[in-house]
Amino acid sequence: MSDRTERATTPAAAPATNRAANPVTAPAAAPAPATARTTGQQVIIDAARREFGERGYDAVSVRDIAARAGVSLSALYHYYPGKQALLEGIVEAGLRSYDTACAAALGAAGDDPARRLAALVAATVRYRAQQQVDSSIVFSETRSVSEEFRARHSRQLREATGRFQRAIADGIEAGVFNPRWPDDARRAVIAMCNAVAEWYRPGGELTVDDLVTRYVNLAFTLVEYRPTAPPFSF
Repeated sequence: MSDRTERATTPAAAPATNRAANPVTAPAAAPAPATARTTGQQVIIDAARREFGERGYDAVSVRDIAARAGVSLSALYHYYPGKQALLEGIVEAGLRSYDTACAAALGAAGDDPARRLAALVAATVRYRAQQQVDSSIVFSETRSVSEEFRARHSRQLREATGRFQRAIADGIEAGVFNPRWPDDARRAVIAMCNAVAEWYRPGGELTVDDLVTRYVNLAFTLVEYRPTAPPFSF
């Protein structure tokens, strides 16, 4: 994804032909991937995540992170050489978590383009709603990473965009999607999913499952989904 609106980005059921009367059913959340970090590393990275999320990367010092983690500066430097390494660790972990969720969702969705698009939308909405701090950091702070990391990060974002692009292209080829402007439809789908991180608040009227239901239906509207067989379900 080359711009902020497309930055990455559990399969859901497709809607019935009458989407308003038969909305998609939200799937269960995928399990979080295991982490290989030690307890000390995790405490430090969690403290950095909270500091960056609340105050912004530039306003936070290594000393602030160590104080919040309850460790000495020497203990922090034992695991991380500096603030930039902590930021890159957070971004890398967030992207890895998102990629893992997408891979699991696509694996369960199979080859059907509609199922695959639903899976990607659901995985993206869940990640953005449940990992809002990481999403905010990825959106706003990647200007502070190294050039080498930025290049790797850009490749990962392009791969994430490509997953949506392939699902929509396959749906067009199969005759079940018929968007007038495929690239614009894809950008709109990704942008609306990513925007969830900016406005969604847990504990409100909408649950994450509600969001998945709505956003999969919205995505199908954008790509003009035209099922050729009875709607699928899980």
